[in-house]
Amino acid sequence: MRVHLIGVSGTGMGALAALLVEAGDEVSGSDVAFDPPVGPALRSLGVRCMVGYDASHLEPRPALVVVGNAIRRDNPEALAAERIDIARTSMSRTLRDRFLARRRPLIVAGTHGKTTTSAMCAWLLWRAGVEPGWFIGGVPRGLPASAAIGSTRVRLDRGRAPFVVEGDEYDAVYWHKQPKFLDYVGVAADDVAIVTNVEHDHVDIYPDAPSYESAFRAFVGSVPEAGLVVCDAHDARAREIVSMESRARVAWYALERDDTGGVTPTWLAAPAAPLPDGSQAFDLFAGGVACGRYSLRLPGRHNVRNAMAAVVACAEGFRVGERDLRAHLASFEGVKRRQELLGEPGGVHLYDDFAHHPTAVDETLRALRSRHPEGALWAAFEPRSATACRALHQDAYARAFDAADHVLLAPLGRPNVPEGERLDLERLARTLGAKARVMPGVDAIVRDVVRLARPGDTVVLLSNGTFGGIHPRLLAELAHPAV
Repeated sequence: MRVHLIGVSGTGMGALAALLVEAGDEVSGSDVAFDPPVGPALRSLGVRCMVGYDASHLEPRPALVVVGNAIRRDNPEALAAERIDIARTSMSRTLRDRFLARRRPLIVAGTHGKTTTSAMCAWLLWRAGVEPGWFIGGVPRGLPASAAIGSTRVRLDRGRAPFVVEGDEYDAVYWHKQPKFLDYVGVAADDVAIVTNVEHDHVDIYPDAPSYESAFRAFVGSVPEAGLVVCDAHDARAREIVSMESRARVAWYALERDDTGGVTPTWLAAPAAPLPDGSQAFDLFAGGVACGRYSLRLPGRHNVRNAMAAVVACAEGFRVGERDLRAHLASFEGVKRRQELLGEPGGVHLYDDFAHHPTAVDETLRALRSRHPEGALWAAFEPRSATACRALHQDAYARAFDAADHVLLAPLGRPNVPEGERLDLERLARTLGAKARVMPGVDAIVRDVVRLARPGDTVVLLSNGTFGGIHPRLLAELAHPAV
């Protein structure tokens, strides 16, 4: 079947294109650009990539057009597909109809930690020989790709093979404005769902916390009675939503000394001190019984929470044994753009991270501080998402940079946000004090970091976008500073 994807260069749409190619379809796609890593990956798969949007891209006529959620209804290709009556669908619906059917979905939802937790689940199941499929909104290290079909066999010892899918609460497509994760749940009678946490985000489509939480209420309530919901008992909003809405059995997890609001978690982790190589160890308990010491290459308590969610889902949902879980978790390498060490030019530890919400910024900085306790910690932050560019989290950002010694604030990535709703960078810098400065652009950030960072310092670039191409520039200029 010939399938055309409008907006194919997004992480999710690119992963879907890879699945369609693996399934034997002839795939084409259009987008405004085909930047790395998605663009080159698509071309290597044989996807016909067309720059820009034009009705002629629908020639020869495809059997199906998949419209990305970033595409507007006035897109020339979307209009043409509707006019000449080509079957249209969304990314999430395609995933449900083509790849989740005849599987047992494991849907990972939550405001923070979805990508890492999804990658952990896929890694643990894959290494344990369960033959999972997966669909991850990032580039996981160690796995062959961001997406894979997996097995469609029904095994006598395990039943249907799992399919791990990162469940995004953003809307599906312009004619179907419901959260994508609602297309993933209810496929099987025994779905497994993870809820990592719930904190107001995506203010462009969820104007307030109740509207945002309503999406998660619908998601949790859609998990069938014979299914399983795995939830962090420490997160108050997730705890309340799951307690009120879940028809399925709930497996609660937490860290030692967490406030769990009266809920008794079955699974408990007791984090140990970070190891000399920066990795994180923790002791695991299930039902009060010690399960041994586990280790993670990724630093930070938030990554212990991600690991707990993955371990509980794989153990309770798919009967993966303790020995496999411990061994394979220790070899999990992480996901690109999540505390990704780009290099150590000039003796400076240079990291890239997707964090942009204040909670994610805070957790990332604390984790890197624990990994690199010596030297100064520099945070260069580009507020780019619809939430980050707005004043909604003005006060929260003032606390998010506590672990950093130097904070460089780049211009807002969305200048079209109304002035009265914008994040006030000058006010934020004043609140943070002498360690923070508002920078005019990427050139100034590069200049100051190269001039002032010293060997042993750590620099982290925080953005959910390209940050103006700053990454290769800093790698090059820190390695060979101009005299």
